[in-house]
Amino acid sequence: MPIYRLLQNSAFEPEIIAVMTGAFDDACRKLGLTNISDPRRDVVAKKIIEAAQTGERGRPRLAEFAVTAFRE
Repeated sequence: MPIYRLLQNSAFEPEIIAVMTGAFDDACRKLGLTNISDPRRDVVAKKIIEAAQTGERGRPRLAEFAVTAFRE
């Protein structure tokens, strides 16, 4: 899963990583990105990480941020 790979050496705490992973799954599901080798999933993962780096910690908000950014 792209988000795990991108978070390997991150400074995020395990609880936040769990929230981000859930948000990633939610966003991919909303976008119909079910193929795990789809490179567009990397874009979703990066958007979630970007939002989390600004301090966002809510799973629904992280997912929505990624969905909105992906569609722009």
